Amino acid sequence: MKDNTPQAVQACHELLRWIIPHLDKFPRVRRFTLGERLEQALLDILEATIEGAYTHNKQAALQRANLRLEVVRHLWRLSHEFQAIPTRSYEHGAKLMDDLGRQLGDWLRSLANKPTP
Repeated sequence: MKDNTPQAVQACHELLRWIIPHLDKFPRVRRFTLGERLEQALLDILEATIEGAYTHNKQAALQRANLRLEVVRHLWRLSHEFQAIPTRSYEHGAKLMDDLGRQLGDWLRSLANKPTP
């Protein structure tokens, strides 16, 4: 991606690029419930971070992305508890989600510290 792309957008893109092949390997009974929900929620996060990068209403878009990420974390944990993913994959995915959460949090804090025009 371009260097001027916000880090949160890049982190979400990388998470999606890594996780989609893993979701494809979910057992059939989980693929169309947890797998689809995870994929759609992550795509929603990507959309919200891009919206945050290119619109004036950045804070609302990023808060929406942050909330969706919290849902994704719970779905990811459930996927592991139902043994849809191996522990190593779960840990790596959780790390990528934490990285994305850190990027979103930093971005939101930077907006909160900016004076309003």
